[in-house]
Amino acid sequence: MNSIGVDIGGTFTDLVGWRDGELVISKTLTTPANPTEGVVTALKLAETRLGELDEFLHGSTIAINTVLERKGSATALVTTEGFRDVYEIARGNRPDAFDIHFQRPEPLVPRHLRFEARERLNARGEVLAPLDEDGLRAIAARLRELGIGAVAVCFLHAYANPAHEIAAGRILREAYPGLFVTLSHEILREFREYERTSTTVLNAYVGPRVARYLRTLESHLGEQGFGGAIQIMRSNGGSMSLAHASVEPVSMMESGPVAGMIGAGAVARLLGIRQAIGFDMGGTTAKATLITDGVPGIEEGYYIGGYATGHPMQLPVVAIVEVGTGGGSIAWRDGAGGLHVGPQSAGSDPGPVCYGRGGTEPTITDANVILGRLNPDRFLGGGMGLDLEAARRAMASRVGDPIGLSTEEAALGVVRIADSAMALAVRAVSVRKGVDPRDAAMIAFGGAGPVHAAALCKEIYIPTLVIPKLPGNFSALGMLLAPWRHDWVRTLVGVLGRLDGPQVQASFEELLAAAHKQLAADELDPARAVFELGADLRYKGQEHTIPVPVPSADALAGAHQVVTDTFHALHDMRYGHAAAGETIEVANLRLTVTVPREGDSVQDFLGQAFEPEAPRPEQTRPVICDDSGQPVPARILWRPGLPPGFTVEGPAVIEEPNSTTVIYPGDVARVTEHGHLVVSIHLPQGEGEAR
Repeated sequence: MNSIGVDIGGTFTDLVGWRDGELVISKTLTTPANPTEGVVTALKLAETRLGELDEFLHGSTIAINTVLERKGSATALVTTEGFRDVYEIARGNRPDAFDIHFQRPEPLVPRHLRFEARERLNARGEVLAPLDEDGLRAIAARLRELGIGAVAVCFLHAYANPAHEIAAGRILREAYPGLFVTLSHEILREFREYERTSTTVLNAYVGPRVARYLRTLESHLGEQGFGGAIQIMRSNGGSMSLAHASVEPVSMMESGPVAGMIGAGAVARLLGIRQAIGFDMGGTTAKATLITDGVPGIEEGYYIGGYATGHPMQLPVVAIVEVGTGGGSIAWRDGAGGLHVGPQSAGSDPGPVCYGRGGTEPTITDANVILGRLNPDRFLGGGMGLDLEAARRAMASRVGDPIGLSTEEAALGVVRIADSAMALAVRAVSVRKGVDPRDAAMIAFGGAGPVHAAALCKEIYIPTLVIPKLPGNFSALGMLLAPWRHDWVRTLVGVLGRLDGPQVQASFEELLAAAHKQLAADELDPARAVFELGADLRYKGQEHTIPVPVPSADALAGAHQVVTDTFHALHDMRYGHAAAGETIEVANLRLTVTVPREGDSVQDFLGQAFEPEAPRPEQTRPVICDDSGQPVPARILWRPGLPPGFTVEGPAVIEEPNSTTVIYPGDVARVTEHGHLVVSIHLPQGEGEAR
């Protein structure tokens, strides 16, 4: 099968494809005004004709950026009478207790656009008050009058019985054709009204913009002769059809970053690494994820914009911690003269100062060029020259001179501040999850990831660093490994072992029916699908749950010992204790369905024997590692020409077309038989030993 994966990031658009048994890659600057242009350019650089392709996989930041930049459609909310303010009241927690300036996130739907409908069900889904259909028609007329582009419908107990929401959706669509309507039960059949409302609003808010983008992309691909399937990466680490993405765009909030973590999991399995930390640093942000036995962790919820001030999205998502430190993150000083890095980014337009595209604010990339870690003549394989002197002038005038530092001291300070912020993200997915970093390996990718990864390993005492093949295009490569995946959930509350067996079986049958319906809609063979049942469990009296796999419906009704033992073990891992004598409660039933990709060509590529190209002459240049006043002479090597078994001790810089790896003094890098780089990190004696 001929497939192409394209990842549109904030700075670069990356392409990886498998065409006629050969790998093709390209990388180009993203065009924020029209992201499709970046896709077109990437295809041209890869010399790929769309008519030759069977499949086009795509990941984009358009959905999440729409929320972060608050550029979504004018959106209304229709909810049960008496509950219009639940969305704004949110939770009573205070994430930052000592911030006297703390403000809750501003709702995406203002109060005057939140409407109440007369209807009421109880938690069992029984009708207490019928839906006022005439009232819904009046609301639809008001939405049309206001020019609203999207509406979210979230009734109080629609997770138990969606009948009223279904009727409301029909009325709104008939009365206001062209309105983007999102019904909560179509996105999430789970209790927790605030989170369910927020998720539904997010889908409606980004829906019109994402749908337009996807239609534009589909139209362009069709005009260029593409007649295959278009798959969109979703936040849970799988893919979905373009048609499904158009109606459920909230599922693609983290579509680009998660693909790289899928690839990192494949590399971890190949190298026999049980605990790995995937680290992706691109042009705008840096991301980290814990990977166990080759599988990235999944969480049932996520905050768009951060926990303290973000909007909750109650859907399965690869557990990524993200910080605003990418290569284009801007270095700036506050009113007191303190130095900061990010989260503002120069992006691709104008980009870092050294790009020579009009940027004036110094960035992390500018700092790395000044420190000698990036080669101005080999950036993007020599396809894009960097202006070292412009970077030095900007760093001196904006950072160094005002606070009395040399240009090199300022550049090193910028990098260290960024490294500290990224180290917190890595700790968040390891230490806070009960994993000792000394027992793990880091798998680093992204254009800037290999530049900073060794420094992060030293700070957190991670003994092994892996730089996979094609790190600069790794997220696009990961798309070619991602299976089709959908997740379904139904709320069912009761004590484990005391649930009504027929009721549990009926609920799982409902989930299975929904899965088969989606498989049929996407024209997939259910015989190839993998069905995994699960349940959200908690000790009675607890608020939050832990997802636990279950072998069958009978295992919940009968309190199967494997289920209880697994829950106790997972609770102990997450919280440091378990309570074997406590009653366990079920909150939700879950079903995950995956369909493996046909063919394993890209998987084979990761594990096939590496054949180096003709070597290039080795170079030497001064690189600043730890002391801005004492650059060290570093060996400069061209990675594509390094044979399997080759080793080098730092200081060294290993360059390749779309990324650069920095090896510090004392670190030793080795090329594996597959062409991956494995770096043994030199740590203070005793610190690299696992407990």
